[in-house]
Amino acid sequence: MGPLADFRIVEFAGIGPAPMASMLFADLGASVIRVDRLTPSGLGVDMPARFALLERSRPSVAIDMKHPEGVALALDLIGKADALIEGFRPGTMERLGLGPDAALKRNPRLVYGRMTGWGQTGPLSQAAGHDLNYLALTGALAAIGRKGSKPTPPLNLAGDFGGGALYLAFGVACAMLEAQRSGRGQVVDAAMTEGAASLMAMFYGLYAAGLHSLERGSNLLDSGSAIYDTYECADGRFISVAAIELKFRKVLFERLGLPYTADDGPDVRATLEKLFKTQSRDEWCSLLEGTDACFAPVLTMEEAPHHPHNVARGSFVDVGGVMQPGPAPRFSRTPSAVPTAPQALGEGTRSALGAWGIPNERIVALFAGGVVGEPAAQKVPAE
Repeated sequence: MGPLADFRIVEFAGIGPAPMASMLFADLGASVIRVDRLTPSGLGVDMPARFALLERSRPSVAIDMKHPEGVALALDLIGKADALIEGFRPGTMERLGLGPDAALKRNPRLVYGRMTGWGQTGPLSQAAGHDLNYLALTGALAAIGRKGSKPTPPLNLAGDFGGGALYLAFGVACAMLEAQRSGRGQVVDAAMTEGAASLMAMFYGLYAAGLHSLERGSNLLDSGSAIYDTYECADGRFISVAAIELKFRKVLFERLGLPYTADDGPDVRATLEKLFKTQSRDEWCSLLEGTDACFAPVLTMEEAPHHPHNVARGSFVDVGGVMQPGPAPRFSRTPSAVPTAPQALGEGTRSALGAWGIPNERIVALFAGGVVGEPAAQKVPAE
């Protein structure tokens, strides 16, 4: 199932964008094997495995990477893979003996995907950081927020996932496509700073043309416009309007019973604020949703999966009692399968190693030597 069904990827477990990129590959059908530490690292949020949605649709194999046999096993998996994904600080994989030189020597066709915040090189490459720091360096964070307010963290969507995971996945996919023609692998150096900066391309163009102010909350798309914003309703819920084009603004004003105006100043905002507070969000949905007024209710994560449009599209799926976004995008001939639940650390060790061609007698020996592991509930007597 999925357009990537014939591809194999080795993921070295981490947090944030690298697991997100691996999830995307798994969602689209690639056989991804997630290499976890033998013992929990303490990274991320402590919660049951089934809620760690970035780890869905692929087995967890627990390997002691400090053991020579663990490194040898990892290299054997790399030898069978089309790509590798890792998200550690530069130099970490090299110290493990699994850097690009060692990996490409074992598998010259391998695409070696590396995810960092600052990049593999440069004066900040060895510094710790998180999404907000990387976003701050690109000009994006300074542009996000309302007028007179300080910059607003946009969750970790723009750095970790937009500028990180998506650019890593795109880069790895492009390199795998090239490797099919050339027979040669390469390293993909994906930096969240550069991915987030790339996402800002349009705004850098607008700024250079004198059409975008550096003052937050004073531009068309940053809450500076009355017709591109959210408004509170009578029930305390919110709606969004985004009638940028004049033809759509005319539809919005006509349906609201307001005289049309091309003005976008504080008087229009005050009028809309007052009007939208006269009815509930659902009442405004009845009037505006599905029209060319460029309107949508502002839904919570609890509400979104149950909206009729999302239900009709199957945009969300229930996996093991956990509601979550389904795979995207859609493919007409090679559709993605429904995701499978994330595994506990080491839960797929035995079965995944077998599926990747590791002989059973070696798997038994690896367990006996403490090189690999699995949850206690799954342990079976050695053969």
